[in-house]
Parts: sequence; structure tokens; C-alpha cells
Amino acid sequence: MTDSTLSQTRDPNEKTILGHPRGLFILFLTEMWERFSYYGMRGLLIVYLTQHFLFSDEKSSLLYGAYTALVYVMTIIGGSLADRYLGARKAVTFGAILLVLGHFGMAFEGNGSTQYLSYNNAKYEITLDARGGDAKQQLVTPTGTSYVTFTEDDVLIEDASTLGLPSSISRDDIEMTVEREEMYLNILYLSLALLIAGVGFLKANISTIVGSLYGFGDSRRDSGFTIFYMGINLGSFLASIACGYLGIVHGWKYGFGLAGIGMVAGLVIFLSCQSWLEGKAEPPRPEKLKEKAFLFINYEMMCYLIGVGIIAVSMLLVMNEELVGGILGPIGIAMFIGFLIYSFTALKGDERSRMLAALYFVLAQIPFWALFEQAGSSLNLFTARLVDREIFGWSVPGPVFQSLNAGFIFMFAPLMAWLWIALAKKNLNPSTPVKFAIGVALAGLGFLALVAGMKGSGSVGLTPVLFIFLIYWIHTMGELFVSPVGLSVVTKLAPARVVGMTMGAWFLYSGLSNYLAGVIARTTGAETIGGQMTNVAAAKAGYVEVYTQVGYIALGIAVVMLLISPVIKKMMRDAD
Repeated sequence: MTDSTLSQTRDPNEKTILGHPRGLFILFLTEMWERFSYYGMRGLLIVYLTQHFLFSDEKSSLLYGAYTALVYVMTIIGGSLADRYLGARKAVTFGAILLVLGHFGMAFEGNGSTQYLSYNNAKYEITLDARGGDAKQQLVTPTGTSYVTFTEDDVLIEDASTLGLPSSISRDDIEMTVEREEMYLNILYLSLALLIAGVGFLKANISTIVGSLYGFGDSRRDSGFTIFYMGINLGSFLASIACGYLGIVHGWKYGFGLAGIGMVAGLVIFLSCQSWLEGKAEPPRPEKLKEKAFLFINYEMMCYLIGVGIIAVSMLLVMNEELVGGILGPIGIAMFIGFLIYSFTALKGDERSRMLAALYFVLAQIPFWALFEQAGSSLNLFTARLVDREIFGWSVPGPVFQSLNAGFIFMFAPLMAWLWIALAKKNLNPSTPVKFAIGVALAGLGFLALVAGMKGSGSVGLTPVLFIFLIYWIHTMGELFVSPVGLSVVTKLAPARVVGMTMGAWFLYSGLSNYLAGVIARTTGAETIGGQMTNVAAAKAGYVEVYTQVGYIALGIAVVMLLISPVIKKMMRDAD
């Protein structure tokens, strides 16, 4: 395209910053703060569920997986409503308001759940003296408090004589019960539902606004999206450190509250600088929004009521997290069959071949994300409980380590971008199917590297923190093989008339990946009392077994993907 042709795609009066439409930087800051709020809350969630509400590891992992799965799935509805009625600007605003409400709801924690030990017709409270992996269990009695250790067979009481209790009590002679504050538990479920709906309306649509800032053929588009995605990683990096530190060291409400303040900042920036968007992302037919949809409800109000419906359905599902897989699984199978039928009945030749290749990539993402997303669940708990987190004399809170992913992206994404260009010049750039296979292999290798660190530290020893840096680095490199090209190649391969449906399939199967991640994390669950593990050796052995299995399974899948990659590349019909 010549410079004169390209200039026709730009407004000569366009106001720019660093050569890009100034609206890009409003969206950069909005998305940065939205991701700050999301990752800040996400990093604390699994620890919060196990220690504040005293859910088991198994239930917490599945609830976490259900939440992250629904976040992806609801973007399909939010994106569709924006495309047909609301427009991206209104959808993002509505989503941001829901997110603010959800994050501040998370800050209302109450007193949490309480676990009691009953012995000889007396009832004693078990508490933790802190939050996170450094917390120790205490037994509270009318005469004082003592540290207590639970083994597989016994309860060992440190200051038993002062409490009028034996120093060792058989587990067979005690009964454990948990009492929960139902009101605050329901506030948790409602807050998660608000967050699910909020992300559903905001996440996909803010990217749409970025695209609308650039005319057809504008060479700045890729660079603009690169800047925008740096905002995502900057928000994630800062949140994992700040919210993770505040939540664990000073209190859950401070970590969740800071995440909420971040979302407020994003909403204020977005609303106060609407003029910078220069009318982009408005409703496709503004007059349609005022028309009656049914009774006295117009189409704009209908969209918001659908959002309320999403909140209600999401709350029901997170309260019954085991239902999510039973719903998403059949939907995923039906969608796969539907795409196959469509491909073989409505498409021919190159179109059919490319559509089938697109379907392959939609499915090929599942093993990668199912392992990668252990970061917020099982790997988060493992880091908090079984890793020597002391760095320069400071016991770093477990959730803070989730900042490593974003930090490594800052460091290595530019290097990988340069590498692909350099390899392309030598005709050595791997095809997209090969990149996907390598990404899945790296997901498996990351866990096998961590297993080596666990085995090297003995059955009860803490794993050196170096191996947490290592697994996050390996997984980040895998992400750079999969994430930047995934959705892009799917949209290139799918016929224009079904590209929206194909993007919906991508998000649906991303949701399934996250739910599967919760299922995998559930298998690593260790017995906990008062929110803390009771048997280090058994817990560590469980992690070794599960992580070894998923590591080798991922490598096996990657080998199969590598073997069929020439076939998939041929099916792409030069669309790579």
C-alpha cells in the first residue's frame, strides 16, 4: 500500500500520541486497571477460599475453575449484545460498573468460617495466626491459646499442660465441624457473579474499540494492539505484587479493596475521556435502542436486563460449581458436531479445509490452557505451602509469584517477536501448528521441571523457590508460542460469514479449558484443617503424582500435534 493510499485511511485532523490515536491510551489505561482488578482478585481467590471460608482444596479448586470458565463463556453473550445493539462503548461502561460492584463486594468478608474441634464433650476453636502459607494453626480454649499440629493419626498440642489437655490426642477421639456465615458466603457468590458478568461485557468489547480506532489497511493497527496488550500485562504484574502483598500481609479486604479501587480508576478514566474516542464504538443503530423490545422494555434496557440474568445464572452456577462442567461439556460437544456438519454441508474446497483447520486450533488450545491455568489454583496453593519463599530475608507471599508470568512476557515477548521475523527471513519460521505443539510441550515440561525440584528436596522438605521461577518462565515461553497467534489464525481461517461464531467457539473452549484446569487442580487437593495442610509428605506426594502425569500427558499430546502439523498446515491453504 502506498503512503498516499494509507493516508486516505486516516483522518488528517486526527489527534495522536506517539503516532497513535489518543483514544488508544485511554483504552490502554482502562484495560490496565481492569486487568489489575481481575488478576489482583484472582491471585488471592484460591487462598481466600481455603483459609477464610475454609473450603476444602477440592471444592476451592473446582469453584475457582468454574469462575474462570464462566468469565470466558459470558464474553460470547456480552460481545453479541454489543455487536447487535449496545455498541462497544456502552457495553464496556456497563461491564466496568458491574466489575466495580463485584470487587467491592469481595471486600465484605465478615468473620469468615470457623472450624471447631470437639473432644470430651468440649468444643475448641481452631484459628490461624496469619494468612497464606506461613500461617500456623492454633487451638483456642477458655484458658488460653496454643499452637497445634495435626498429623495423620494424632493432634499434638504445644502448651497442653496450661490448657488442661493431653499433649497428644488421637484423631479418632475428636470430631471436626465448620460453621460458616451464610450472609457473607452469599455476598462472595454474588460478587463472583458480578465479576463474571462484568468481564463478559467488557473484555471482548474493549478490544473491539481498539480495532475501530484504525481504518482499513492502517499499518499502525498491529503496533496499536501491541501497546494495548502491554497494558494487560502491566496491570497483571502490578496487581499480583500489590494486591497479593496487601491481602496476605495486612488482610483480605485490603487486597480485594485495592483491586476494586483499580477498577474504579479504570471506569473514571474511561468515562471522563469519552471525547478521545471520537465517536468510535457507538451503537450500530442508536435509534434501535429506543424501540420497544417487549411490553415497556426497550432494546437498551433489554440488554442490561440480560446482564442481570447473567448475574443470576452465574451466581447459581458458582454456588453449584459441579454443574458448570455438566453444562459446558455437552455444549462444547454439540458445537463441535455442529461445526463439522456445517463444514461438510455448507462449505467446499479451500473454505471447508480452512474451517476444519480453524476447528483444530480451537480444540488444540485446551491442553495448553488447562495446564497453564494451574497458576491461579493448584500452583498458587503449592507455592504458598510447599516452597521456600524466602528471598533476601523476606518470606514472599505466595500470590506475589503470579507476577512472574507478566514480568517474563515483558522480557521475552520482544525477543520472540524479533526471532519470528529473523527466522522468516531465512524461511525457518515454524508454522502455526508446530508452534501450538511446542507450546503444549512447554506446558508439560514446566511441570516436570517443578517435579524434579520437589523430588530433590525430599519428602517433607520445602521446594527451592528457583523452581517456581523456572516453571513460570517455561510456561510463559509456551504462552508466547500459543497465545499471540491463536485467535488471530482462527479468525483468518474461518469464512467471514461465520467468523463471529468461530470466535464464540474459541471463548467457549477457553472456558472449558479453565474448568478442566479446576478439575486437574482438584486432584492435587490435600487435607486441610483450619485452612492449613495436615500432612506435608502426603500433600507433596500428591503434587508429584499429578504433575508428573499431566506433564507426560502434555508431552504425548504435543508429539501427536507435531506429527499431524504438516496435515494441518496443508489444510490451512496458505493462510498461515
